[in-house]
Amino acid sequence: QVQLVESGGGLVQAGGSLRLSCAASGRTFVGYAMGWFRQAPGKEREFVAATSWTGNLRNYADSVKARFTISRDNAKNTVYLQMNSLKPEDTAVYYCAAAQDGIYYHTREYEYDYWGQGTQVTVSS
Repeated sequence: QVQLVESGGGLVQAGGSLRLSCAASGRTFVGYAMGWFRQAPGKEREFVAATSWTGNLRNYADSVKARFTISRDNAKNTVYLQMNSLKPEDTAVYYCAAAQDGIYYHTREYEYDYWGQGTQVTVSS
């Protein structure tokens, strides 16, 4: 089992920035691909960003490209999501997820094996 705990969410004004963290514990973090998803009220959960185990391969949803950056520190078993130029439509609960197949990144929910409990991000206009 891998336990994932997100942090760093909060309330921010439009145009502001936040950095989310996702700390992994339990079974080894080694080899896992990581991703971030989000779910806004009344909407389905959607893909935001993902990275391979090495961090060399990354992918982003079109809606966040050039504004969000996913990174990871494998020595700290932590993955980050730097969010800049935030918009009200970025308001959602953000979830991190881990996939055992870490060679590539993954953009679909079913490809992930473990999920965090989520952290709320609210962007005011």
